Amino acid sequence: MLYLVLAFLTSVIVTMLVIRFDHLHSHISGDHDLGGVQKFHSHSVPRIGGLSIMMGMLAVLLAGAIKETHWFPQFAMLIVASLPAFLGGLIEDLTKKVGVLMRLGLTMLAALLGYFLLGAGIVRLDVPYIDLIMQFTVVSLLFTMFAVAGVANAFNIIDGFNGLSAVVAMMIFAGLAYVSFALGDWFLLIANMGMIGACFGFLLWNYPRGLIFLGDGGAYFVGFMVAELSVLLMARHPSVSIWFPFLLCIYPVFETLFTIYRRKFVKGVSPGLPDGIHLHTLIYRRVVRLQLGEDVARYKVQRNALTAPYLWALSSFAAIPAVIFWESPYILLGFVLLFIASYILLYKMIVNFKIPQWMVINKDS
Repeated sequence: MLYLVLAFLTSVIVTMLVIRFDHLHSHISGDHDLGGVQKFHSHSVPRIGGLSIMMGMLAVLLAGAIKETHWFPQFAMLIVASLPAFLGGLIEDLTKKVGVLMRLGLTMLAALLGYFLLGAGIVRLDVPYIDLIMQFTVVSLLFTMFAVAGVANAFNIIDGFNGLSAVVAMMIFAGLAYVSFALGDWFLLIANMGMIGACFGFLLWNYPRGLIFLGDGGAYFVGFMVAELSVLLMARHPSVSIWFPFLLCIYPVFETLFTIYRRKFVKGVSPGLPDGIHLHTLIYRRVVRLQLGEDVARYKVQRNALTAPYLWALSSFAAIPAVIFWESPYILLGFVLLFIASYILLYKMIVNFKIPQWMVINKDS
C-alpha cells in the first residue's frame, strides 16, 4: 500500500504541474487536432499524461533502491525494458513524427528486453501439441514480442475518451495484484500496485473534464506494463493459466482484433486506417445522446465523460470472473467466449439502432 500511495502522490503532483505550466510547452505537447474522426475535445489539451505515470513508477523504483529491497533489481530491469515503448510514444506526442509501425517495433524491442532481462516469455498456451512448439526459444520469443506489442497497441486504440483506458488498466492491474498476492510474489504485487497508484494520480486530472490526455507515450507504456506483468505472472508461476490474463485483458484485445476484422475483411481497407466506428465511439454517438446547447465545449465534456462508464462496466464483466475463477482454466475460457459473444451482440445492436432504452442517456446539456 505504501508504494501505491507513493506512486499516486508523485503522479498527481507531476500531472498538476504539467497542466499548470501548459502555456510553456503546449506548442509541442498539446493535442491541437480537433477535427479527426476520433477527436472529441473542443480545445488544445496536453497529451503527455504518460510522463506522470512513468514518474510515479520511478518514485517507487527510487524508494526500493533507498530501502535496499530484494525486488529492486527486477523492478529496475522492468523499467529499463519499458523505455522503448514509452519513449517511442512520448516522442510521437511531442513531434507527431513516429509512425504506428515504428511504435509497434519499439514495443517489440521492449518485449525483447523483458524476455532476456526478466525471463518474461510466453512458453505455453495451455493447448496440447502447440505447447511443444512454444518450447523453442525463437517461437516463444517471436510470439511474446507480437503479443506484448499487440496489447500495448490495444490500449492505444481504446484510449479515445476521458478515463477509459486508465480505469480499464487499473482493473487489470488490480486483478494481477490480487493473484500475485495470493502466490506470494512481492515483486509483481508492488509493480501492479505502483501502476494502480500512478494511473489513479493521472485519472484525477483526466476524468471527467479531460484536463490532460494519456497520449501515445502513456497508452503504450500502460499497455506494455499490462502485457509484461501478465507474461511475468505466467512465466514465474506455471500454475497460472494463460486464460486468466487473457480474460482480464479481453476488452482491449478483442476490440483490436474486431477492429482489424472489420476494417480488413468487411470494409476492405487497411487495418491501420482510423475510423469512427469503434464500440466506444458508437456509444458516444448513439447511446449517450445529449441535446446540443449553446455551450458546445461543455456539451462535449459532458458527453465524453458519460461514455467511459459503459466500457468500464463491460470490462468489469470480464475482470470480476477472472479474479474469482483465476485457478479454473475451463471456467475462464467459458467467460472469454461469453464476453466475445456479448461484445458482438452489443455492437450489432448499436449499429442497427436496436439499443435498449435503459442504456440510452438523453438529457439536456
